[in-house]
Amino acid sequence: MKKNEKLKICLVGSSGGHLTHLYMLKQLWEKNDRFWVTFDKLDANSILKDEKVYHCYFPTNRNLINLIKNTFLAIKILRKEKADLIISSGAAVAIPFFWLGKLKGAKTVYIEVFDRINKPTMTGKLVYPVTDKFIVQWDEMKKVYPKAINLGSIF
Repeated sequence: MKKNEKLKICLVGSSGGHLTHLYMLKQLWEKNDRFWVTFDKLDANSILKDEKVYHCYFPTNRNLINLIKNTFLAIKILRKEKADLIISSGAAVAIPFFWLGKLKGAKTVYIEVFDRINKPTMTGKLVYPVTDKFIVQWDEMKKVYPKAINLGSIF
């Protein structure tokens, strides 16, 4: 990729706190082409009203049917959008996007949630093997995820 060329970024996450985390990184994504994958909920639709959004199936945590549906959705979206970079702070909807995106050559960045100080999230454990940059917000989490980078709190 050339120095001044814009990245195509996929920001994927649940509504609520996960989406808020991603939105707080606006300085990192606002000058790039981007699209979002999140729940069709009032808070998500409000914060992303001027953004390109794909709605995924929910609930996602420990829901095998929606994991399968979101896997097919990820295939469709990633084939169409051709993301260079996939960023997420959870939750489970990130899993198929990270694994399939990695197969398609995308770089992946996962940000483990702030409220996890010494135990991994299920999503974190499942995307860790295919994550290029795994970011934690507490030093204690580097014991859980050895290749993680602690960038401190997003808040």
